[in-house]
Amino acid sequence: MNIIQEFDTITAISTPLGTGGVGVIRISGEKSFEIAERIFTGKITPKMICHGWIHDSGKNIDEVVVLPFKNPNSYTGEDVIEIQCHGGVNVVKNILEIVLKNGARMAERGEFTKRAFLNKKLDLSQAEAVADLIHSKTKDFAIQSAKNLSGFLSEKVNEIKKEIFETLSKIVAGIDFPEDVVEPDYDDLINDFEHQISSIDEILNSAKSSNIMRQGIKIAIVGKPNVGKSSLFNTLLSLDRAIVTEIAGTTRDVLTETLDLGIPVTLIDTAGIREDENIDKVEEIGIEYSKQAAKDADLILFLYDLLQGLSEADKIILDFIKDKKHLVIANKCDLTDKKPENTILISAKEKTGINELKQKIKDIILEFSPEDTEFVTNNRQQDCLEKARESLTQAYMASTVHELQDLISIDVKQALLCLDEITGEVITDDILNNIFDNFCIGK
Repeated sequence: MNIIQEFDTITAISTPLGTGGVGVIRISGEKSFEIAERIFTGKITPKMICHGWIHDSGKNIDEVVVLPFKNPNSYTGEDVIEIQCHGGVNVVKNILEIVLKNGARMAERGEFTKRAFLNKKLDLSQAEAVADLIHSKTKDFAIQSAKNLSGFLSEKVNEIKKEIFETLSKIVAGIDFPEDVVEPDYDDLINDFEHQISSIDEILNSAKSSNIMRQGIKIAIVGKPNVGKSSLFNTLLSLDRAIVTEIAGTTRDVLTETLDLGIPVTLIDTAGIREDENIDKVEEIGIEYSKQAAKDADLILFLYDLLQGLSEADKIILDFIKDKKHLVIANKCDLTDKKPENTILISAKEKTGINELKQKIKDIILEFSPEDTEFVTNNRQQDCLEKARESLTQAYMASTVHELQDLISIDVKQALLCLDEITGEVITDDILNNIFDNFCIGK
């Protein structure tokens, strides 16, 4: 984006396209009020909810509510107009076209939030929290993202930065004014660096958990054909997503759906795995997909028919997944009294044992992700924290051997720069564009 584009008045639809009660078109920039007054029949008064019609070429298009926000008291820090219209696809598209025709240009991905960052309405970690909040797949991750949007992560990072800056100030004062200021004692520097490293570790300790909360885990249901994999898939989802028949090999492809079990779970229904010369090419491809899904899964639900017992074909599949975390599940427990050890008994048809299975899955999920995740960070933020920690560790090691303090200050300054990247005080255009390119248009 060039510098001229950054001062354009931009617009976009800010609600999902589809039939609904309300659609929102957002306008931001110095021409926002001018454009709105040109296309709106009512009077636009800041800090007031304005009611009227959007019109074009003498025709009324839709009855709307207009919310005007004068800079700097808006999301972007610029003049902002939000038009709330009826939620039909054609209605919002028509109004968007009218706004574009009257002097705005189409916003790029994340451009509203990018302008909020550039106008210091949000720091970079808060801007990234906006994207996390929008794309959160579970209610827990949405709550954690809202904490970061409120400044929770920023406050912690700024606390660490303040401590590092105070240490750096003592070192620099001793170097620049040796006659007036005594260099800080090395033991004091060691204590400072230990505390700062510990504070960074406090955030990084939640890195694995936060990655799992964001990305989730994959759970694949595998087994022979016709043992009830698709029935179990549908039962766990509480909907008829997969086709279920008595014909072996009905499932030819890999089906996926998302479950909220505290963290996002991608549940995978696979084609039945079997070795048979009579299978057709399509089923053969499906079986290969199933094997790959099993390899990629974090947890495997191995399902077999309790009436038939563990056959040689079942044992071959068990041997294939033996090195993966898995649960052994026997289906059709409603039709027999068999109770094999170390096996979860279910009836996918009658929904017997499903609650016990879900609890076992949740117990395993807790092994992947502890319940208490204090700080949620993304890969970029974790990389910045790791680099800051590495620089502080270098400064710590140098202090233990009484290295020259002007050399120690170099590592301390580098740690500060790394932390500045988290909140956006120091950032490159490439990183900035990469962050906001992951946003949706309209946010």
